Amino acid sequence: MPWHSLAEFIAMGGRGVYVWGAFGLVALAFVLEPLTLFWQHRRLQRRNHGQR
Repeated sequence: MPWHSLAEFIAMGGRGVYVWGAFGLVALAFVLEPLTLFWQHRRLQRRNHGQR
């Protein structure tokens, strides 16, 4: 699908809200997944360190 302007590209044929919303949710998941793993790992390290 050829776009003739940036506005047409962003609109995605009237489906831009869904397309960009989906991209946003995936980007959010890509950021939150490693952060939550890091936080959980740090919490477990602190808990296990206190038991020694």
